[in-house]
Amino acid sequence: MTAPSLPVSQEAFAAILDGYALDPMGIHGVPHWARVMENGRRIGPREGADALVVDLFALFHDARRLNDDHDPEHGRRGAALARALRELLPPLTDARLDQLCTACELHTHTITHHDATVRVCFDSDRLDLERVWITPDPRRMATEAARDPEVLRWAIRRSRDWTGPAYVREVWLAGGR
Repeated sequence: MTAPSLPVSQEAFAAILDGYALDPMGIHGVPHWARVMENGRRIGPREGADALVVDLFALFHDARRLNDDHDPEHGRRGAALARALRELLPPLTDARLDQLCTACELHTHTITHHDATVRVCFDSDRLDLERVWITPDPRRMATEAARDPEVLRWAIRRSRDWTGPAYVREVWLAGGR
């Protein structure tokens, strides 16, 4: 796959990484963010999701984890980071920023949501669960697109390579876009 460009400037990406407490190449790090973004780009159009919000969710949802285990407040911290970095992000209406923050805050505690974009954010993350030895359960997916057996097989296959796509090191972490 061609490296998806970051939805933020290199300055914003550096600010996100600057406060990241874990190994950027670890199980909740940048390779995971890249797969979540790819997942969202695969299922989002089928659900009518806002592509920018889904891409930003991929970068922020785990960006303020304190550990790779139980960290129930990490989504709130990721949402707070998105709000703090708003001026560095592509222009977002208040409604789009609220979608992003809602998705970050609820992604580990909520199965579904009335908003299609938020549901796609949830499932984009869930489709990458195999990296932590949890097979995604279609009954726990919020979207029809994520329940598609072909999508599940594709996501599980990619998730098992938790080191992630080559472009993570070669482009994103090297400062390229």
